[in-house]
Amino acid sequence: MTQSTAKAASENEPLVLRTQSGAVATLTLNRPRQANALSEALLAQLQGALDAIAADSSVRVVVLAGAGKAFSAGHDLKEMRARADRAYHEWLFATCSRMMMAIARMGQPVIARVHGIATAAGCQLVAACDLAVAGESARFGTNGIDAGLFCTTPGVAVGRTVARKHALDLLLTGGFIDARRAEAIGLVSRTVADGELDATVRALAETIAAKSAAAIAQGKRAFHRQIEMPIEDAYRFAGRAMAEGMALEDAGEGIDSFIAKRPPSWKHR
Repeated sequence: MTQSTAKAASENEPLVLRTQSGAVATLTLNRPRQANALSEALLAQLQGALDAIAADSSVRVVVLAGAGKAFSAGHDLKEMRARADRAYHEWLFATCSRMMMAIARMGQPVIARVHGIATAAGCQLVAACDLAVAGESARFGTNGIDAGLFCTTPGVAVGRTVARKHALDLLLTGGFIDARRAEAIGLVSRTVADGELDATVRALAETIAAKSAAAIAQGKRAFHRQIEMPIEDAYRFAGRAMAEGMALEDAGEGIDSFIAKRPPSWKHR
Protein backbone atom coordinates (compact mmCIF):
# COMPACT_ATOMS: atom_id res chain seq x y z
CA MET A 1 0.00 0.00 0.00
CA THR A 2 1.43 3.40 -0.99
CA GLN A 3 1.57 6.29 1.46
CA SER A 4 -1.22 8.15 -0.38
CA THR A 5 -3.40 5.02 -0.45
CA ALA A 6 -2.81 4.46 3.25
CA LYS A 7 -3.75 8.08 3.97
CA ALA A 8 -6.95 7.78 1.93
CA ALA A 9 -7.86 4.55 3.71
CA SER A 10 -7.33 6.16 7.10
CA GLU A 11 -9.50 9.13 6.11
CA ASN A 12 -12.36 6.76 5.31
CA GLU A 13 -12.26 5.10 8.74
CA PRO A 14 -14.93 6.03 11.31
CA LEU A 15 -13.89 8.96 13.46
CA VAL A 16 -15.34 7.22 16.52
CA LEU A 17 -14.81 3.49 17.02
CA ARG A 18 -17.19 1.52 19.21
CA THR A 19 -16.35 -1.80 20.84
CA GLN A 20 -18.13 -3.63 23.63
CA SER A 21 -17.01 -6.20 26.19
CA GLY A 22 -19.86 -7.44 28.32
CA ALA A 23 -21.74 -4.42 29.61
CA VAL A 24 -18.87 -1.99 28.99
CA ALA A 25 -18.79 -0.04 25.71
CA THR A 26 -15.64 1.78 24.62
CA LEU A 27 -15.77 4.78 22.31
CA THR A 28 -12.38 5.64 20.81
CA LEU A 29 -11.74 8.98 19.15
CA ASN A 30 -10.08 8.01 15.90
CA ARG A 31 -8.15 10.93 14.42
CA PRO A 32 -4.68 9.94 15.62
CA ARG A 33 -2.84 12.00 12.96
CA GLN A 34 -4.60 15.11 14.29
CA ALA A 35 -4.24 14.18 17.99
CA ASN A 36 -7.97 13.42 17.99
CA ALA A 37 -8.92 17.03 17.44
CA LEU A 38 -12.68 17.52 17.76
CA SER A 39 -13.61 18.32 14.19
CA GLU A 40 -17.19 18.99 13.15
CA ALA A 41 -17.44 15.45 11.75
CA LEU A 42 -15.95 13.83 14.85
CA LEU A 43 -18.35 15.74 17.11
CA ALA A 44 -21.28 14.54 15.01
CA GLN A 45 -20.14 10.92 15.18
CA LEU A 46 -19.46 11.10 18.91
CA GLN A 47 -22.89 12.63 19.54
CA GLY A 48 -24.49 9.85 17.50
CA ALA A 49 -22.57 7.17 19.39
CA LEU A 50 -23.52 8.63 22.78
CA ASP A 51 -27.18 8.91 21.78
CA ALA A 52 -27.19 5.29 20.60
CA ILE A 53 -25.62 4.06 23.83
CA ALA A 54 -28.00 6.10 25.97
CA ALA A 55 -30.85 4.07 24.47
CA ASP A 56 -29.00 0.72 24.67
CA SER A 57 -29.81 -1.25 27.83
CA SER A 58 -26.98 -3.71 27.12
CA VAL A 59 -24.46 -0.97 27.97
CA ARG A 60 -23.98 -0.12 31.63
CA VAL A 61 -20.69 1.78 31.53
CA VAL A 62 -18.95 3.78 28.80
CA VAL A 63 -15.19 4.27 28.43
CA LEU A 64 -14.04 7.20 26.31
CA ALA A 65 -10.53 6.89 24.89
CA GLY A 66 -8.30 8.29 22.17
CA ALA A 67 -6.39 6.48 19.42
CA GLY A 68 -2.72 7.13 18.86
CA LYS A 69 -0.50 9.23 21.10
CA ALA A 70 -3.10 11.60 22.59
CA PHE A 71 -6.51 11.67 24.22
CA SER A 72 -7.59 14.86 22.45
CA ALA A 73 -5.99 18.16 21.50
CA GLY A 74 -9.33 19.98 21.55
CA HIS A 75 -11.07 21.77 18.70
CA ASP A 76 -9.69 21.52 15.17
CA LEU A 77 -8.19 25.01 14.84
CA LYS A 78 -7.50 24.67 11.11
CA GLU A 79 -11.15 23.82 10.48
CA MET A 80 -12.29 26.70 12.69
CA ARG A 81 -9.96 29.17 11.01
CA ALA A 82 -11.15 28.13 7.55
CA ARG A 83 -14.65 29.39 8.42
CA ALA A 84 -14.54 33.02 9.45
CA ASP A 85 -18.25 33.67 10.01
CA ARG A 86 -19.42 34.10 13.59
CA ALA A 87 -22.66 32.18 13.04
CA TYR A 88 -20.70 29.06 12.15
CA HIS A 89 -18.47 29.37 15.21
CA GLU A 90 -21.49 29.83 17.49
CA TRP A 91 -23.07 26.74 15.93
CA LEU A 92 -19.85 24.74 16.36
CA PHE A 93 -19.44 25.62 20.04
CA ALA A 94 -23.13 24.94 20.68
CA THR A 95 -22.74 21.55 18.97
CA CYS A 96 -19.75 20.72 21.16
CA SER A 97 -21.59 21.87 24.28
CA ARG A 98 -24.57 19.68 23.42
CA MET A 99 -22.26 16.67 23.17
CA MET A 100 -20.65 17.49 26.52
CA MET A 101 -24.06 17.80 28.18
CA ALA A 102 -25.16 14.48 26.66
CA ILE A 103 -22.49 12.78 28.77
CA ALA A 104 -24.06 14.13 31.97
CA ARG A 105 -27.61 13.37 30.86
CA MET A 106 -27.17 9.75 29.79
CA GLY A 107 -27.86 7.10 32.38
CA GLN A 108 -24.60 5.23 32.00
CA PRO A 109 -21.47 6.52 33.76
CA VAL A 110 -18.75 7.67 31.36
CA ILE A 111 -15.08 7.11 32.24
CA ALA A 112 -12.35 9.04 30.42
CA ARG A 113 -9.24 6.92 29.77
CA VAL A 114 -6.59 9.60 29.40
CA HIS A 115 -3.14 9.27 27.91
CA GLY A 116 -0.87 11.77 26.18
CA ILE A 117 -2.37 15.25 26.07
CA ALA A 118 -5.87 16.47 26.88
CA THR A 119 -5.91 20.13 25.94
CA ALA A 120 -8.53 22.86 25.52
CA ALA A 121 -11.78 21.14 24.50
CA GLY A 122 -9.99 17.82 25.08
CA CYS A 123 -9.49 18.86 28.70
CA GLN A 124 -13.14 19.95 28.71
CA LEU A 125 -14.08 16.45 27.58
CA VAL A 126 -12.17 14.92 30.50
CA ALA A 127 -13.92 17.28 32.91
CA ALA A 128 -17.32 16.48 31.38
CA CYS A 129 -16.93 12.73 31.97
CA ASP A 130 -18.22 11.30 35.24
CA LEU A 131 -14.86 9.73 36.09
CA ALA A 132 -11.39 9.99 34.61
CA VAL A 133 -8.37 7.71 34.94
CA ALA A 134 -5.06 9.06 33.66
CA GLY A 135 -1.74 7.48 32.88
CA GLU A 136 1.02 9.21 34.83
CA SER A 137 2.58 10.69 31.69
CA ALA A 138 -0.66 12.42 30.64
CA ARG A 139 -0.72 16.22 30.52
CA PHE A 140 -3.64 18.62 30.76
CA GLY A 141 -4.18 22.24 29.80
CA THR A 142 -6.66 24.85 28.61
CA ASN A 143 -4.10 26.57 26.46
CA GLY A 144 -6.29 28.43 24.00
CA ILE A 145 -5.06 31.69 25.50
CA ASP A 146 -1.65 30.99 23.95
CA ALA A 147 -3.35 31.28 20.54
CA GLY A 148 -5.24 34.41 21.59
CA LEU A 149 -8.50 32.55 22.27
CA PHE A 150 -9.67 32.19 25.86
CA CYS A 151 -11.02 28.66 26.54
CA THR A 152 -14.43 29.89 27.68
CA THR A 153 -16.46 26.77 26.86
CA PRO A 154 -13.82 24.40 28.30
CA GLY A 155 -13.98 26.62 31.37
CA VAL A 156 -17.60 25.62 31.93
CA ALA A 157 -16.76 21.96 32.53
CA VAL A 158 -13.36 22.57 34.11
CA GLY A 159 -14.75 25.28 36.39
CA ARG A 160 -17.45 22.90 37.63
CA THR A 161 -14.94 20.12 38.26
CA VAL A 162 -12.09 21.85 40.04
CA ALA A 163 -11.95 24.80 42.44
CA ARG A 164 -12.30 28.23 40.83
CA LYS A 165 -8.71 29.39 41.35
CA HIS A 166 -7.30 26.14 39.94
CA ALA A 167 -9.57 26.52 36.90
CA LEU A 168 -8.52 30.12 36.34
CA ASP A 169 -4.86 29.22 36.78
CA LEU A 170 -5.22 26.84 33.84
CA LEU A 171 -7.36 29.20 31.77
CA LEU A 172 -5.33 32.37 32.31
CA THR A 173 -1.83 30.96 31.98
CA GLY A 174 -2.35 28.29 29.32
CA GLY A 175 0.07 26.19 31.35
CA PHE A 176 0.10 22.42 31.45
CA ILE A 177 -0.23 20.22 34.51
CA ASP A 178 0.74 16.58 34.86
CA ALA A 179 -1.57 13.75 35.83
CA ARG A 180 -0.65 13.79 39.50
CA ARG A 181 -1.48 17.49 39.72
CA ALA A 182 -4.70 16.89 37.78
CA GLU A 183 -5.69 14.28 40.36
CA ALA A 184 -4.77 16.57 43.25
CA ILE A 185 -7.10 19.34 42.01
CA GLY A 186 -9.91 16.91 41.12
CA LEU A 187 -9.72 16.99 37.33
CA VAL A 188 -9.14 13.24 37.22
CA SER A 189 -10.28 10.53 39.63
CA ARG A 190 -7.17 8.36 39.59
CA THR A 191 -3.63 8.43 38.26
CA VAL A 192 -1.81 5.18 37.55
CA ALA A 193 1.37 4.01 35.86
CA ASP A 194 0.98 4.13 32.09
CA GLY A 195 1.28 0.35 31.88
CA GLU A 196 -1.59 -0.07 34.34
CA LEU A 197 -4.01 2.31 32.63
CA ASP A 198 -6.05 -0.22 30.66
CA ALA A 199 -6.32 -2.71 33.53
CA THR A 200 -7.37 0.02 35.97
CA VAL A 201 -10.02 1.42 33.64
CA ARG A 202 -11.33 -2.06 32.92
CA ALA A 203 -11.55 -2.96 36.61
CA LEU A 204 -13.29 0.32 37.45
CA ALA A 205 -15.79 -0.08 34.61
CA GLU A 206 -16.55 -3.69 35.54
CA THR A 207 -17.02 -2.75 39.21
CA ILE A 208 -19.64 -0.16 38.28
CA ALA A 209 -21.25 -2.44 35.68
CA ALA A 210 -21.88 -5.03 38.40
CA LYS A 211 -24.14 -2.61 40.30
CA SER A 212 -27.85 -2.02 39.71
CA ALA A 213 -28.19 -0.28 36.35
CA ALA A 214 -31.47 1.30 37.44
CA ALA A 215 -29.95 2.73 40.61
CA ILE A 216 -26.84 3.97 38.80
CA ALA A 217 -28.88 5.75 36.10
CA GLN A 218 -31.28 7.34 38.57
CA GLY A 219 -28.48 8.34 40.91
CA LYS A 220 -26.22 9.78 38.22
CA ARG A 221 -28.94 12.00 36.80
CA ALA A 222 -29.94 13.17 40.28
CA PHE A 223 -26.32 13.97 41.17
CA HIS A 224 -25.82 16.16 38.11
CA ARG A 225 -29.06 18.04 38.82
CA GLN A 226 -28.52 18.67 42.51
CA ILE A 227 -24.89 19.71 42.26
CA GLU A 228 -25.88 23.02 40.65
CA MET A 229 -28.62 23.83 43.19
CA PRO A 230 -28.43 25.87 46.39
CA ILE A 231 -27.94 23.50 49.31
CA GLU A 232 -31.50 23.64 50.68
CA ASP A 233 -32.97 23.00 47.22
CA ALA A 234 -30.43 20.23 46.68
CA TYR A 235 -31.44 18.44 49.88
CA ARG A 236 -35.13 18.70 49.01
CA PHE A 237 -34.51 17.37 45.53
CA ALA A 238 -32.15 14.63 46.77
CA GLY A 239 -34.67 13.50 49.38
CA ARG A 240 -37.33 13.06 46.71
CA ALA A 241 -34.81 11.28 44.49
CA MET A 242 -33.89 8.84 47.28
CA ALA A 243 -37.56 8.14 47.92
CA GLU A 244 -37.94 7.38 44.22
CA GLY A 245 -34.88 5.16 44.48
CA MET A 246 -36.42 3.23 47.36
CA ALA A 247 -39.35 2.41 45.07
CA LEU A 248 -37.10 0.64 42.57
CA GLU A 249 -37.26 -3.14 42.52
CA ASP A 250 -33.49 -3.25 42.76
CA ALA A 251 -33.49 -1.26 45.99
CA GLY A 252 -35.78 -3.82 47.60
CA GLU A 253 -33.66 -6.67 46.30
CA GLY A 254 -30.43 -4.99 47.38
CA ILE A 255 -31.63 -4.31 50.92
CA ASP A 256 -33.11 -7.79 51.28
CA SER A 257 -29.88 -9.39 50.05
CA PHE A 258 -27.84 -7.26 52.46
CA ILE A 259 -30.00 -8.33 55.39
CA ALA A 260 -29.90 -11.96 54.28
CA LYS A 261 -26.12 -11.76 53.69
CA ARG A 262 -26.38 -13.05 50.10
CA PRO A 263 -25.34 -11.57 46.73
CA PRO A 264 -28.05 -9.44 45.11
CA SER A 265 -29.84 -10.55 41.97
CA TRP A 266 -30.58 -7.31 40.12
CA LYS A 267 -33.88 -7.16 38.27
CA HIS A 268 -32.74 -4.48 35.83
CA ARG A 269 -29.51 -5.48 34.15
